[in-house]
Amino acid sequence: MSENNVNVNSPVLFGKSNYMWMLIGVIVIAIGMFLMAGGKSDNPAEFKPEEVYSTTRITIAPILIIIGLAIECFAIFKKSE
Repeated sequence: MSENNVNVNSPVLFGKSNYMWMLIGVIVIAIGMFLMAGGKSDNPAEFKPEEVYSTTRITIAPILIIIGLAIECFAIFKKSE
């Protein structure tokens, strides 16, 4: 006989609210990555420091990515109902 180790009455690891917080975290991380991308010049010999070192790419995008990772940690550790 084969033993089935799956317990039907085992609690669910993540609830609906956990998955919603995870989705929000992924969206915030994706927005941060989108803001960090770019800075490509038409001419490879030309360097535009105002595009590469803009406040959006250097400050805002990394902060959004860190906030998204914090939201993901919150979603994982949040106790489901």
